[in-house]
Amino acid sequence: MRNLLILFISTTLFYSCDENNACDEHPSIDTSEISISFERLENAFLSIKTKEGLENFIQQEPTVAKYFLRGNEYPNDSIMIQVLLQRLNNPHLDTLRQEVNRVFDNMTDLELQFSEAFGYVKHYYPDFIIPKIKTIATGFDNDLYISDSLIIIGLDYYLGNNAKFRPIDFPEYILSRYQKDYIVPSCILLYGISPRFNSADMKDKTMLAEMIDYGQSFYFAKKMLPCTPDSLLIWYSNKELEDTRENEDIIWAHFLDNELLYNTNTFIKQKYLSERPKTFEIGDKCPGRIGTWLGWQIINQYADRNPELSIIDLMKNNNAQEVFSKSKYRPGR
Repeated sequence: MRNLLILFISTTLFYSCDENNACDEHPSIDTSEISISFERLENAFLSIKTKEGLENFIQQEPTVAKYFLRGNEYPNDSIMIQVLLQRLNNPHLDTLRQEVNRVFDNMTDLELQFSEAFGYVKHYYPDFIIPKIKTIATGFDNDLYISDSLIIIGLDYYLGNNAKFRPIDFPEYILSRYQKDYIVPSCILLYGISPRFNSADMKDKTMLAEMIDYGQSFYFAKKMLPCTPDSLLIWYSNKELEDTRENEDIIWAHFLDNELLYNTNTFIKQKYLSERPKTFEIGDKCPGRIGTWLGWQIINQYADRNPELSIIDLMKNNNAQEVFSKSKYRPGR
């Protein structure tokens, strides 16, 4: 998997649906057989006050312990338990638990969103097995864990701007993206770039190859969440998205003039693919990660010009040069 950042959430929330965010044509699906349930662990974990209770939780939830309690980062389990007990006996965690229960008192909306998304995944990939979903709050240890069989959501990350406690050491432009409405799009994006669905060629180190990888993940997510606004998927505000579309020819000219597509320099690639407030090399109004957005546009044109391709075939094609050539990409098309 390509080296991803802490990622996969968006900037300011916008819900006005314009012509660019209208639902794409999509097949009708039946979600009646899609059963989504959340195993909620946050209250059980945040209520632990004893060594025995914590040991029992760690034994019952090894994946949570590894990825959300950072079990691998401690020299041994004894030190881990000692540190966690100090945290769990901090009275501020009661406030955190109240915040989590306030924001996530009802999970119906998330159940419906996951049901829709997994319904589309089952439509395109009939052998897809619906994963279990667990929720947890640990004091900002991790936001999401995704595997073929399990999703774990760190609800404390997604409490919104009005929460009393927020993750620390994040710049504001990233922090503002942790909102409840981005949970499902973030999960589906992570699926879209995982080896289960995306056959990335790890030997191809060019900028173009990584742009195509990201573009395929966005294309996948849009197929599974066809009525989700692009702003929620690409993590741009409506204004940023509008400006980017209007200046697509300028962005593309910058990539061509600077011979970026086949550049393999990690530092240069990060300027256009990694998390930044702006892509200053193009302009102070050009949003960060602009290369990932451009990769999405290339994939969209590739799909449009090759309508015989199924999404499975499109996602399996890891020949970036072939995809680019067959897309016949032109800005603004």
